[in-house]
Amino acid sequence: MTIDKSWTTIRRRGSSNEFWNGLQHFLQMVKPFVNDMGFIKCSCRRCLNNASHQLEDLESHIFRNGFMFGYNQWIHHEEPATANAGMTEAGPSGGIHEMDEMFDVLDDIISEDADEDAVGGPSSNEQYDDLFAALRSELYPSVSSFSSLNFLVKLMHLKVLNKWTNKPFDELLKLLKLAFPKIDLVKSHYEAKKMMTKMGLGYSSIHVCKNDCALFWKENSLKDTCPVCSESRWKLQSGKRSGKNVPHKVLRYFPVGPRLKRLFATSKTAKLMRWHSTGKSKDNDIMRHPVDGNSWQEFDKRHPQFAGDVRNVRLGLATDGFNPFGNMSLSYSMWPVVLTTYNLPPWICMKAEYLMLSLLIPGPHSPGKDMDVFLRPLIDELKALWVHGLDTRIVAYENGVFRVRVALLWTVNDFSARSSLSGWSGQGYRACPTCNEDTPSMRVIGKTAYFGHRRFLPTNHHWWSNLQFDGRTKRKRPPRRFSTTAILEQLGRVKTGIPGKDPNYRGVKRKRGDDELNWRKKSIFYELPYWANIELKHNLDVMHIEKNVCDSLLGTLLADPHKSKDTDSARRDLEKLGIRHELHLFEDGNKLMKPVADYTFSEANRRKFCRFIRSVKFPDGFASNLSKNVAQNDSRLLGLKLHDCHVIMQRLFPVGCQSLVSKNIWSTIVELCTFFKQLCASTVNVSDMG
Repeated sequence: MTIDKSWTTIRRRGSSNEFWNGLQHFLQMVKPFVNDMGFIKCSCRRCLNNASHQLEDLESHIFRNGFMFGYNQWIHHEEPATANAGMTEAGPSGGIHEMDEMFDVLDDIISEDADEDAVGGPSSNEQYDDLFAALRSELYPSVSSFSSLNFLVKLMHLKVLNKWTNKPFDELLKLLKLAFPKIDLVKSHYEAKKMMTKMGLGYSSIHVCKNDCALFWKENSLKDTCPVCSESRWKLQSGKRSGKNVPHKVLRYFPVGPRLKRLFATSKTAKLMRWHSTGKSKDNDIMRHPVDGNSWQEFDKRHPQFAGDVRNVRLGLATDGFNPFGNMSLSYSMWPVVLTTYNLPPWICMKAEYLMLSLLIPGPHSPGKDMDVFLRPLIDELKALWVHGLDTRIVAYENGVFRVRVALLWTVNDFSARSSLSGWSGQGYRACPTCNEDTPSMRVIGKTAYFGHRRFLPTNHHWWSNLQFDGRTKRKRPPRRFSTTAILEQLGRVKTGIPGKDPNYRGVKRKRGDDELNWRKKSIFYELPYWANIELKHNLDVMHIEKNVCDSLLGTLLADPHKSKDTDSARRDLEKLGIRHELHLFEDGNKLMKPVADYTFSEANRRKFCRFIRSVKFPDGFASNLSKNVAQNDSRLLGLKLHDCHVIMQRLFPVGCQSLVSKNIWSTIVELCTFFKQLCASTVNVSDMG
């Protein structure tokens, strides 16, 4: 008897009645041959007849993963040797190349639909018709090594790797069409992008009110005017809507769920997603990954059910503004919101290919206090991923579908972005989010100053008895730690403001009451069920701080008039406070004289330091050419980037300043540079940070 096996090569299993009926016939045929325990060899593309399952599991495995390649004689399922395989060489797929690597890619993409369809039978997947058509077609007559889809994917990959713009890509496609008239290829980048979006990991375009009041999303998706300020959703010409509806602003939202599924789609990354449970430090004094910190461990204690499954995902969020137009004079601030996965080991989780872009907030102005408006889609998805989880299939590492839950542990930002995310203003007399209402501050000329930092030092530090600051010793205790209840009580007193930047009330600051402290709003992150009890909610980016410190230190040492902190106003503040008398300004005739401080270089020493920076040579890839940042007159450094400051602080300052300043100044600089070096090391000793 001839057995029809043509159904085993059908790719679109979810929409094929032929595959479904063939699978049911196969199950009926092998049912008499199950063993005493009800198990039989599984012929799906993952098990490959190496594992045995019950018939119910066998059905779901084959429907989800597909029937294994090359298993034409069903010897493990009691098929007689004389039976006919019943398949042509090409099979029913009409010439699909069986070894094309895009088979596995498409199988992974449609596996989610297949999982949902496995219970109720096949359904329609018409959205993949173009992809399968491109997979079936040869790139060029008589060329069987490439399908049209495979070639297009590789071409798009080259575009990304080499940073081609759309125009040269279109020109390349035209050249290929001209040189090879019969080539089966798209005509433009637009068509290529349209096809690639069907392979997943796309994004949603959400219209935004021009005043950042609200999103035209969910209940507002069909409205033509803003529900807050009544501003039109569309750009108008001469007071009327143009022929084509063009929104004022568009927020790009990249869903997190599909991207997390891709991390479990290969055996390599699926295994690495468990690293945080097996690779954490065994020495309590050493930290090399966030899993070794108190905040992570406290979170696990509060949520033991979440911590019990090591596959559950922990995320961190970072955002900052940048100008996409480079160094052009056009002022524009676009804010990407990026997520990093802390399940991965430290040498991978910060790699660009493992970072997930979740939001792209449009300009031209920074969102500021309206950041929560743009974070709404992400927060809603994070709430669903915590409460309901996400059904995910681990491929090639362990079979089956599991439900993964996701938690956002903290944010990492500079200080200004932290204010937008946390709701605590970084300006004013209570700007410190740690000291809260106990922030020690005073008003000096033109700004607010913060003092009393010796309170953070260890009790045995020699600076406690130093008299150089104000002639007195300090024994003030560190600031108190506010409990979750106290913080929530403070937030309960904050009045809810109107979002947006409507011209009717733009620029009018809402005066905060004394009971509101420095809170401007209750952050949207508090909608996450676990957020209020997280010990460390917002982290400051050490690289931003290091650059600011480096710029200020360089400006002061080199007496740079644009960046030095040793200004005339600072000297007048010293006189007003009655300290450091040797640095006070004095009059010499009709001139106001400024005494030279021992923490600034002389003119000769400035040249020596700049020549030292100019002469330093680094291994390839270690640092940029710093000689290009030295001014022509060897008086100052210009245009230092983030990594340049990192290298100067940790490598060059301790050596270059040793013979140019007094021992006390040099030792202080070395201690500061050593602190940043320890903080940026791959492993951190907790005892050193005390």
